Amino acid sequence: MATTPDSDGPAPPDVTEDQIAAMHDDPRFVELKRTLFRFTVPVLLAALAWYLVYVLLCAYARDFMGIVLFGNINLGLVLGLSQFVVTFWVTIAYSRFTARKFDQQSAELREDIMNGGKG
Repeated sequence: MATTPDSDGPAPPDVTEDQIAAMHDDPRFVELKRTLFRFTVPVLLAALAWYLVYVLLCAYARDFMGIVLFGNINLGLVLGLSQFVVTFWVTIAYSRFTARKFDQQSAELREDIMNGGKG
């Protein structure tokens, strides 16, 4: 059974080592990986930066985070809840990105490779 170079698990039973090698050598596959990288890395870094800023504000800017916005709601609570918003935004953005730019191209590449490059 073939294993994929980027994972520890086995490849699907109908995929040969030659097909896996052909896929990794295909310029379309390289471009798909670059496309995904160009989206995921900036989004990941932005989300992590926002989380780090929030943690640092909580640790070192207590007076700032304690600013009361209305009633019992302070800035720290609002910024903390915004972490959920960021998480949902990243999930939705990734889902839309892959549906728009990635899924169709990867399916076409997979189909072409599985058909021996005759697609």
